[in-house]
Amino acid sequence: MSILSQIDQWPSANAVSVVIDGHGGVVDQHGDVDRVYSLASVTKLLSAYTFLVALEEEAISLDDPAGPEGSTVHHLLAHTAGYDFDSETIRFAPGAKRGYSNTGFEKLAAHLEAQTSISMADYAQEAVFAPLGMASTKIAGSCAKDGRSTAADLAKFAAELLNPTIVARETLDDATRVHYENLAGILPGYGRQNPNDWGLGFEIRSTKNPHWTGKDHPASTFGHFGQSGTFLWVDPEHRLACVTLTDKNFGQWAVDAWEPFNEQVLASQLS
Repeated sequence: MSILSQIDQWPSANAVSVVIDGHGGVVDQHGDVDRVYSLASVTKLLSAYTFLVALEEEAISLDDPAGPEGSTVHHLLAHTAGYDFDSETIRFAPGAKRGYSNTGFEKLAAHLEAQTSISMADYAQEAVFAPLGMASTKIAGSCAKDGRSTAADLAKFAAELLNPTIVARETLDDATRVHYENLAGILPGYGRQNPNDWGLGFEIRSTKNPHWTGKDHPASTFGHFGQSGTFLWVDPEHRLACVTLTDKNFGQWAVDAWEPFNEQVLASQLS
C-alpha cells in the first residue's frame, strides 16, 4: 500500500497527493489528480515563477521601486517590504524584518501590470501555465491566494521546479536561496522563527522548527503551503517533490499530520 494512502485518514472530504522524481516523472500518487482545488497561498509559487519570467524578460527588475517608500520588487518578493499580512498597514521599514504578506504579492502584480499593460492572470497563463500544459490552472483574483489547480497540473509545475525549462537554472537557484539573511518573523501556523528564511517568493525550510516538511528534509527544501489545506515542496538535494491538495482548511490537524507524512514520503523514496 502506498504511503500516500494516509491522506484518506485526514479530516477532508477530498485529498490527493503526488510524488515527482528528479526526471520529472510521477513515481507515486493517490487520489483524483484531475480534481480542481483552491490553492490559497500555494498560488504564490505560481506567481513567483511568473515574476521570475518577467525578471528574465526585463519587464521588471529587482531594483524597481514598488510598495511602501524605500521598498523594491526585491523586498516584496522576499516578504521584507514591511506590509501587514493582509492590509496596507506598514509594520516595519523595508529590509528590517520578515513579514509574510499577501498585500506585498498583490503590489507586485500591480507593478507588473503597470510595466507591461498585461494582467497578472494573462501573464501567468502565457508565461507559465500554457508552456507547461497546465490547462486546469488559473489565477482568478489575488495572485497571493486565488489560484485554482489540479494535482496533475501541479505535478507538471513541480517537475519544472526540479528541471527548469522556462527560466534559466541560475535564475531558479537564485530565487530558492535565502534573500535578506538572518531576519526573524512569523511563519503562519507555526509561530516565530529565527531566522524565518525566504527566497524570492519561495519559502525555504532552513532550520525552522516546527515546520510542515519532515524533520529530515534538507535545509535547502523549498515550497509553500496554503490555508486551504494544500502544499508543494521540492527537495533539490534528493531530487524529489510532493504535491498534496485537500479541501480542509489548515488547522491543528495539518500541524499534526503534515510533518510526519512528509517525513515518511521522503523516507519511502530514499529507501
